[in-house]
Amino acid sequence: MEGTVIKSTGSWYYVRNEEGRIIPCRIRGKLRMKGIRATNPVVVGDQVIFSSGGDGSSGLITEIKERRNYIMRKASKLSSEYQLLASNVDIIWLMVSMVSPRTYTEFIDRILVAAESFRIPVTILFNKTDICSPQDLGNMEELIRIYSSIGYPCIKMSVIRGEGIETVRERMAGKTNVVTGNSGVGKSALINALEPSLKLKVGEISDSHKAGKHTTTYAEMAELSNGGKIIDTPGIKGFGMIDIEKEELFHFFPEIFRISKDCQFHNCLHYREPNCAVREAVGNNLISASRYNNYINMLMDNEGKYR
Repeated sequence: MEGTVIKSTGSWYYVRNEEGRIIPCRIRGKLRMKGIRATNPVVVGDQVIFSSGGDGSSGLITEIKERRNYIMRKASKLSSEYQLLASNVDIIWLMVSMVSPRTYTEFIDRILVAAESFRIPVTILFNKTDICSPQDLGNMEELIRIYSSIGYPCIKMSVIRGEGIETVRERMAGKTNVVTGNSGVGKSALINALEPSLKLKVGEISDSHKAGKHTTTYAEMAELSNGGKIIDTPGIKGFGMIDIEKEELFHFFPEIFRISKDCQFHNCLHYREPNCAVREAVGNNLISASRYNNYINMLMDNEGKYR
């Protein structure tokens, strides 16, 4: 039988079959050991082949069909393994906030690099406009200017006030959507606003650290009444990249990649090399300084240190 993985708890995988029935499954031992560097060889969004027991109450996943794409993060800072977050995705909705908690631009850019590396479109949702100060709103407008000019659609919203919900709902129709972002930015609240019947648990913000508390423990796919599907991912405080060589990193910053063709050296890393068109563009405000600085931080992080 074939089906789609709609939830993973680490040991059980819940598969929706072609008739719409949900069957809890485990994975075959050989599948688990098949040289996969991921901590979780099966992920929400996977199309799988599985067999079920005589009573049909549980099953065994025997094959994962080829993935169209996937998104992942490092399992830990020191690990060479990665954790898959979702697969076969049409669009990523990156939810950010200027306050309670504040989303830093390096976090945003790491998500964008990961998405670019697998050619997954991203829309950035700027939530919590209702609690932003005038200065926060000014900073938000500047980020919207930066990311819109690169080509990333941006939507201002307040989930609490219901602002922006209809726009997001319309754009999610008929697609497999992933909602991601820092803990506490409002992902579960957004999904509840889009589909109130789901009744996802919504967490609070820590008073001491102004950071979100994790409310989503496992990734899970839900059906939307407009024909779309939505995958809620656990809130993540960091997003480590893997399998991107330092020479390739700038390819995933579209504005840096476009200007890099004018550099003197074809293997320019846009850091200390002479006659670098990218650094000149930063100096002329044609490339955002924050984006460039985040690129350098990732370059050094990817290499361990720059030589």
